[in-house]
Amino acid sequence: MRKIFEFRYYQFLIVGAVLMTVLAIRLFVLTVIEHDEWSVYADNLSQKKIYTSAPRGEILDRYGRVLAGNVQTFQVSFDSTGMESEDINNIALSVINILEQNGDEYIDEFPIIIENGSFVYTYQKNIDDWLVSEGMPVYYTAEMAFNQIRENLEIDESLDVYEAQLVMQNTYNVYPPISVKNMTFTQYNNQQIFLGKYGMAKDQIDYDISAEEAFNKLRERFKIGEEYSVADARKILVVRNEIAELGYMMYMSATIANDISQNSIIMLEEMSDSLPGVSVVSETKRYYPYGNTASHVIGYLGKISEANKEEYVNEKGYNPNDLIGQSGIESSYEEVLRGSDGVRTVQVNANGELVNVISEIEEKKGDSVYLTIDAELQQTAERALEQALEKIQTAGTFESKYGNYKYGTAYPNANVGAAVAIEVETGDVLAMASCPDFDPNLFATGISNEDWQALQSKNTRDYLSPAPLYNVATRTAVQPGSTFKMVVATAAMKKGLSPETKLRDGGYIMVGNRPFNCLIWTRSHSTHGAVDLRHAIEVSCNYYFYDIGTGFDYYTGKSLGYDIDMNDIMETAKEYGLGLATGIEISETVAEVPSAERKMNSMKSSLRYYLNSNAEDLFEEDILNDDEALSENIETIVSWTEENPTRSEIIERLPEYGVKEDMVTSLADTCKFDYYNQAKLTRADDFNISIGQGENSYTPLQMANYIATIGNGGFHNEVSVVKAIENHDPIEKAAPTKVDITEENLEALIDGMTLVANGTSGSLRGVFGNFPVTVAAKTGTAQKSGVIQPADEVEYIRTHLRQLDASLSWEDVETEMNRILAEESDKYRTQAAAVDQAVKNLSGGKVNQTKINQWKSEYDNFAWVVAMAPADDSKIAVAVLIFQGGTAGYAAPVAREIIGDYLKLYDDNESVELNINTVVE
Repeated sequence: MRKIFEFRYYQFLIVGAVLMTVLAIRLFVLTVIEHDEWSVYADNLSQKKIYTSAPRGEILDRYGRVLAGNVQTFQVSFDSTGMESEDINNIALSVINILEQNGDEYIDEFPIIIENGSFVYTYQKNIDDWLVSEGMPVYYTAEMAFNQIRENLEIDESLDVYEAQLVMQNTYNVYPPISVKNMTFTQYNNQQIFLGKYGMAKDQIDYDISAEEAFNKLRERFKIGEEYSVADARKILVVRNEIAELGYMMYMSATIANDISQNSIIMLEEMSDSLPGVSVVSETKRYYPYGNTASHVIGYLGKISEANKEEYVNEKGYNPNDLIGQSGIESSYEEVLRGSDGVRTVQVNANGELVNVISEIEEKKGDSVYLTIDAELQQTAERALEQALEKIQTAGTFESKYGNYKYGTAYPNANVGAAVAIEVETGDVLAMASCPDFDPNLFATGISNEDWQALQSKNTRDYLSPAPLYNVATRTAVQPGSTFKMVVATAAMKKGLSPETKLRDGGYIMVGNRPFNCLIWTRSHSTHGAVDLRHAIEVSCNYYFYDIGTGFDYYTGKSLGYDIDMNDIMETAKEYGLGLATGIEISETVAEVPSAERKMNSMKSSLRYYLNSNAEDLFEEDILNDDEALSENIETIVSWTEENPTRSEIIERLPEYGVKEDMVTSLADTCKFDYYNQAKLTRADDFNISIGQGENSYTPLQMANYIATIGNGGFHNEVSVVKAIENHDPIEKAAPTKVDITEENLEALIDGMTLVANGTSGSLRGVFGNFPVTVAAKTGTAQKSGVIQPADEVEYIRTHLRQLDASLSWEDVETEMNRILAEESDKYRTQAAAVDQAVKNLSGGKVNQTKINQWKSEYDNFAWVVAMAPADDSKIAVAVLIFQGGTAGYAAPVAREIIGDYLKLYDDNESVELNINTVVE
């Protein structure tokens, strides 16, 4: 029995050994002998991930009207995984040819083009185009261009480049394509990033490779043979570039074209067997059904920049071809609107045919954002604003169902404006219009360079020039003018002023040698007589507000019984939300509040600019030829601002710092009376603040909420333009804060504003006198000093050269200008400065800057109107600002249109022609 078991045991061992030997041999055959064959088979059943983009969430108005939605389109994608170079090239060319045959555009980000037989980097072309659009020569370096813009905007020369850049962006909304870190054009930096992907950047090969050389190296790299023409080779490189843009995400398909035609779809599907890896997929495209409506609120989409790829592509997993929000709600709520992309993991064979679906995650649409905006009221605001600007420029008639308004005087530069309407009870924005505006549909699949240039400012030397992408309503802060008087009245009443107290208007008050007048005194040497608070608001009596803003009755020479200063007024302004962030969900500007330090720094900056601009006329030649000495001497003279020496002391000192003998007295007077004496806060500053003409400045959005605060009983709300977000908790705003004002005093303010719109002396009686609802309103004029610089100073000089000096020829001026730029670029850093100086030099001093500027227009006043209605129980508050609108009341028809349509005050009667000649302030 034992022998039998032993025999069977050995049998099992033998069988096991044989099986192990067979397995080993088979494994050897599979892994060594048949390795290549099975590798091919494994490749033929490869796994692939197919990604589908999630539709963006919609942006809707308060009633559910879609302001930003999505439409279905078809795009071409190309997955080149595992393909040979020759196959990729052939397929790429075939696809591009099909698209071109059907007139479809394709994504062309390949930055080398052929112009007139020459290879050119698009980066350099973009730099040249930008320089030309800004009125600068194409030979300008980034530093020269930056300095040109800096000079145009009169930015303090004591600021470093980083600080100057912030001023450009935050104050003037100017974003030059320049990296101030190394003072290069960002386009050049992008060029180096592109070349760096292929080992051809300057720091990799120690020289700047030409466009032609780079093109040929890429042909060689991707095995694009000589059988392909240059044009066809570029088409292939266009596709190759899109594939390369995927970076480490090469497992994804590259997008070749968006929104293709039905003809292309049919042809690509019919040729699918010969175009492996090419797919026509259904996608969504952003669509804005209302076009330009609320464009500054909604914002626009844009490609992920090189600077943002680390954040969005590497960290957040975006596809490099994705479009992201660049401004407005599209930007602020990017992560909410974007949603989650879908991914389908599949197994396919060598022909790209689906064998098996391994897993699938559906895409998830982004969450929708509901705005507080009423789309219909928004359109009313935009139409009214556009019509007002058009008619103000030509002294035309504003046509309205509420009564026509005839503009008596033309202000041709009134081409920019804003209007904001706020729900009084909540602080929600009902309408926010800025003109000019833009169509965000231009950005839906990536904006063309031509369209982008059309949306830029037409004159960067004039920061008030129309800029369609700029949101004036939230980004432009200007002096409030007389609309600020309700703040001053509130501050005075807190201190003890009775609104019933009557103060006599004396016409003007002298501060040193400067008179501070009422407009009525300036125009006719008459006064408003004795007025209380209500009637002082009605007639906008400056004299009354000088009194209450300083606590002194200048007519009688007696105190009003309370102490008040600028700080008290500015603290009250903050209670109304002025000078503070409003809480709105999109970008806004908050200007600094007036202070002694700000006044001092502002005056120093102005004096420094004056001395530098007039250095040729003021300083001896040896100082002018020594840049360091000139800079030090100017800084020394500027530093005396804090000391404020006497006139005789200044006259004694100036010769020591290289000032020409015949200029000492006049410069001393300029420094003393125009700068040093004005550098510290004075009674003049108190007067200016009291009528809204000081250093304080606010946006139309802030002003609208200030009026809403008056209208709702003195409760200041945070502003919001977002009402709700899909699948999110309800939005909770901070509790409103109460302005320190009694009900009786608040009523006095509203009574005064009601008289402005309806009183016998009210400046807006002609606009609101026959309106079906009683309106409370106030006008204001913000003064803007200076001249409007032409877009091209060189052309300006050329045009007026004979009038400046008939003995000069343009050829001589141009030669001298080029010499100055070449030899004195540290002093004259821009072409505009150099051409002006060239004329001064060649004229032997006969031509100065004042003479050069004599044909340049001066800025007209800004026009403000703020209003709320109904006056006794306000539902809506409106602020309207017209750049260079000249007369404050000219903004009123816009406010009336918005209020009327919001309250549904349609009047079927015939329009009434109104000729308004009332003096407004």
